[in-house]
Amino acid sequence: MNLPSGHQTVMPYLMLDNAAAFIDFVKKAFNAEVTFERERADHKLMHAEVRINESTIMFCDATEDWKAQPANLFVYVPNADETYHKAVQAGAQTIMPLSDQDYGRTCGVTDPSGNVWWITSVS
Repeated sequence: MNLPSGHQTVMPYLMLDNAAAFIDFVKKAFNAEVTFERERADHKLMHAEVRINESTIMFCDATEDWKAQPANLFVYVPNADETYHKAVQAGAQTIMPLSDQDYGRTCGVTDPSGNVWWITSVS
């Protein structure tokens, strides 16, 4: 199977009310890199992609036919504490404070687009 460069077998595809705000959030919180953007005639995003480390997330601005649907995303990071603070500074709301669990240091936040991020680091 030949996948496009930078893609993995399964990738989330998010329909968002404000894709530009999502880009701003993931760049600030996760140092995401925008790898693709295509606009519609109304200047909303028809399709976009960001990379967080080795993972790609596809997304677009919602339309009347394709409604916004927030998602839950689990992300491994080198330092959950640092990433949590960056996410909050970028506008996230805490839904689960930082804590030590048997699977690692973890927390949960909701981004400005309504997506839930489960941020975890392991030793």
